[in-house]
Amino acid sequence: MLRNGLMFGSTLLALTLVWGCPAPPETTRQEPAPADPVVASPDPAPEQPTPGETDPTPVPPTEVKTDEPPVLASPANSPNKSPANSPNTPPLNPSDSGQKDILFEGWPEPAAVLLLTGRQHGYIEPCGCTGLANQKGGLARRHTFQRELLAKGWKVASLDVGNQVRRTGKQAEIKFQFGAGALKTMNYGAVGLGPDDLRLSPLELFSLTNNEGQETPFTSANVSILAPEFMRDYAVLEAGGKKIGVVSVLGAEHLKKIQPGDIVAVSPEAGIDAVWPKVKAEECDLYVLLVFASVEESTALAQKYPQFGLVVTGGGEGEPERAPRRIEGADSSMVQVGTKGMYAGVIGIFDDKEQPLRYQRVPLDDRFADSKDMLSVLANYQRMLETQGLAGLGVRPLPHPSGHTYVGTQTCAECHTKAFDVWKNTPHAHATDSLIHPSERGDIPRHHDPECLSCHVTGWNPQQYFPYQSGYLGLKETPNMQANGCENCHGPGSAHVAAENGDGNPTAEDLAMLRAGMRLTLEDAKKNKCYECHDLDNSPDFHKQDAFDRYWKEVEHYGKD
Repeated sequence: MLRNGLMFGSTLLALTLVWGCPAPPETTRQEPAPADPVVASPDPAPEQPTPGETDPTPVPPTEVKTDEPPVLASPANSPNKSPANSPNTPPLNPSDSGQKDILFEGWPEPAAVLLLTGRQHGYIEPCGCTGLANQKGGLARRHTFQRELLAKGWKVASLDVGNQVRRTGKQAEIKFQFGAGALKTMNYGAVGLGPDDLRLSPLELFSLTNNEGQETPFTSANVSILAPEFMRDYAVLEAGGKKIGVVSVLGAEHLKKIQPGDIVAVSPEAGIDAVWPKVKAEECDLYVLLVFASVEESTALAQKYPQFGLVVTGGGEGEPERAPRRIEGADSSMVQVGTKGMYAGVIGIFDDKEQPLRYQRVPLDDRFADSKDMLSVLANYQRMLETQGLAGLGVRPLPHPSGHTYVGTQTCAECHTKAFDVWKNTPHAHATDSLIHPSERGDIPRHHDPECLSCHVTGWNPQQYFPYQSGYLGLKETPNMQANGCENCHGPGSAHVAAENGDGNPTAEDLAMLRAGMRLTLEDAKKNKCYECHDLDNSPDFHKQDAFDRYWKEVEHYGKD
C-alpha cells in the first residue's frame, strides 16, 4: 500500500491510501455474516466479541510501504504555484475575490478520474432571477464539465452521494424521475440514496432504483425499497483500466427519521460488513465509500473501515472543503461534495507510486456553457409540470392565516396612485413575464412551476410553494394576480378595501386597525419580509452589506397619496 500525504498550508500530514494492492492473503480471520434486514430503527449499541471470537472488522488489503510519502494533491498544494500561492500563503478563495479557480494546475494526464457530486437537493438548475453568472450549479453545467473531461481524453467514472430532491409530493417525484434520467445520460456508475429521496413514494422510488430487468446507477448497502434483493448493494466501475469498488450507505442519524414501512434498512456498519466480502473479492484498485451522513459520522465510519482509501461524504455545510481531510487513525482521506449541486470534485488516479491520487474542487459556475442535452431535460420537465397543472401536482389553495383574501394590485392603485407609479416601473411588476419569457435560457418558460411561481405572482406562500385562496391560479384564471404585487408584502387587502368602501359601517377605530394591519415597517421589510423571496439561493447579491438600502431606493414608496 502506498504512503500518501495531504498538504494543508505548509504542513504535511502523512496518511496511507489503499491503492493498487493485490488481493490480501488468506487469514484465519472470518468475515462477518450478512445481517438480517430490518425496518429502519435506531441502531443498537455495537456488540463486543466474546473471548475467543474473531474481530468482525473486515481485513484491509496488505500494506506495501515506501520510503517517501507522496502527496494527494489539491489546488492548495499544487507543485506549480505562483509566488502568491506559495505553500506559506493561504490559498485564495475565488468565491470571495471574484476570481475563478484554475483547474488541474500541474496535473499530468491521469490514468482515470472520478467525478464526485451529490446533494443536488432539488436544484436541477440555479434560479436565474439575478443572472446565471452570479450563481453556481445545475445539471446543464455539470454535463458540460463532464464532457470537457472526456474531451481531454480522460477516462471518467462518475459517482453521486445522493439526495436528488428536497421536498415531497408529485413535483418532487417528477423532478427525481427527470434527475435520474439525467444521471443515466451522464453515465453515472454509482448513485447513493439521501434521506430526502427516501421521503418520496416508495413505488416511485422502486420503479427507478430496482435492479430487476433494468440498468440503474442507484446503489446502497444498507437501504432498499420493498426488499434488499431489489437494490444493487455495491458497484464496480472501470475507467482507464482501473477497477473502483464503490459502497454507498445512509448514516444512522438519517435512518432514525425513516418511517417504518416499505423502506428496509440496517445500520451502516451492518450493511458494510455484509457487502465487504463481495467487494473485496472483486480485487479493485481503489475502494470508495459514499456516505450520506454528517462529517462526524462519516469520519467514524472511515476510521472503522480503513480499507476504503477514499470516503466521499454528504456532510458539511456550504462549500466543500478545498482539500481532502486526513482521517485520524486510518489510512484514508475524505472529501465533501458541498450543497445544492454547486460543486463537483475530481479525483485523479495516476500510475505514479509517489503521487497516485490528486484532488480538484470545481465550482460549477458560468465558465461552463449549458449542455443542450440537459437543457432538453429541463424543458421536458417544465412541460410535464404544465401537463399536470396545479391540481395534478397536488397544489391546492389554502386559506390565508389572516382570514382575508387578495384583491389585486389594480385595486390598490385606486387609492395608492403614487406607490403604484413606482411599483409599475420595478422588476416586481414584470415578475410573471420573466417566467414566461426568461432573459436567460429563454426557450424554457417556467410559469407552470410552483417553485418559481411562489415569488413571481401574487397570493402565494413564497417558501412553501402553494397559493392562498384568491391568489394566482393561472394566466387566464386569475389575470389580476400576475406579477409580484402589493399584497405579497402588505398582506391580503380584502378587509381593508371593504372597510374603506364603507361596507359594514366600520368605525374610525376599525379603519385605523385595518390600515395599521396593512402597513409594513421598513425595519420589518429589511429584517424579514424581503428575504422570503430574496433568499441566498435566488438573490445572493441581496445579502451583501448595505444591499437592502441600495435596492430600497429603487422601490421606495410610502402609504396613501
